[in-house]
Amino acid sequence: MVFETLTGRRRRKAADPFEPTPLLTLLLRAPVKLLLHHAYHLLTYLHSPPTPASPPVRIVCISDTHTLIPADVPAGDVLIHAGDLSNAGSVADIQAQVDWLASLPHKEVVVISGNHDTYLDARTRPSLSDEQRRGTLDWKRVHYLQHRRLSLSITPDARGEDAPPDTQTRLLAGKQSRRLRLYGAPQIPACGPMAVHAFQYPRGQDAWSETVPEDTDILITHTPPKYHLDLPFPSGLGCEHLLAEVQRVKPALHVFGHVHWGAGQEVVWWDRCHEAYQQGMSTRSKWTHGLLNPWLWWSVVRVVYRGLRELVWDRVWGGQGPSTVMVNAAQTHGNTGKLGNAVQIVDI
Repeated sequence: MVFETLTGRRRRKAADPFEPTPLLTLLLRAPVKLLLHHAYHLLTYLHSPPTPASPPVRIVCISDTHTLIPADVPAGDVLIHAGDLSNAGSVADIQAQVDWLASLPHKEVVVISGNHDTYLDARTRPSLSDEQRRGTLDWKRVHYLQHRRLSLSITPDARGEDAPPDTQTRLLAGKQSRRLRLYGAPQIPACGPMAVHAFQYPRGQDAWSETVPEDTDILITHTPPKYHLDLPFPSGLGCEHLLAEVQRVKPALHVFGHVHWGAGQEVVWWDRCHEAYQQGMSTRSKWTHGLLNPWLWWSVVRVVYRGLRELVWDRVWGGQGPSTVMVNAAQTHGNTGKLGNAVQIVDI
């Protein structure tokens, strides 16, 4: 009986979609998709980075703090928090995070909700106790976006020789300003009880098409897009409809969180290599885990061929097509309940 219980626990843990799938399991169950994934990301990594506009604006990105406060938040022009400020979603917990964010020295602070910020969704608010609902939120100088756009005029800070090596080239000639257009939306594919987790919609439902303004420079969501910084195996925790909407709008920056193990950043080039990658990752195959699926292998060939062509065009001819810097800004390290992931910084 004890053995059966332990075995059941192991199975439940292995099936947890918010835990990474072990490499050996991937090699056995999805070897071709694993090859496809790494080929695409290697070719993308070899690209030249996108060139920031002038003057560049420094965006500091965090998410999923879950009532905790990071020890060090680097300086920057705009601070973005992509949701899950709290755990229980009470007014007091959210307000404590807002008070901390408002005290930071960044010129502008922008926040959206996450599925744990229960009070902020009128549909899930009744699940809180009277004590948890007591009080009102004071957002102070923090911009809260809930299916809302925001236009900011930013005069970036100049940084000189005392800046880190990767930012020494970020110099300003005089006091120039930039106009940035942001849009924030909190909805996520369902991952828990609808009455408790905020802003959920049934997985597979299209909650995104034609919702993001076309002139958006920075998109802030809580969920990742499908197959990007979302634990893409076995099937990806992000939303395919959000990915299509990001591709339609092509913002310079897309900030999100939710999937703690996906923390980091990558550049997505909206080219035919990405098209082949997306099609291959969405291919379903039961033929010996894809080993005998010609369409899946053809996706690998197309990613390599198209990716090499784009790489030559970039590195030899200096050509760069449209791209989006995607940032999973989750601060909580995995499912440990402790902060540990690096704060993400992007110059756009």
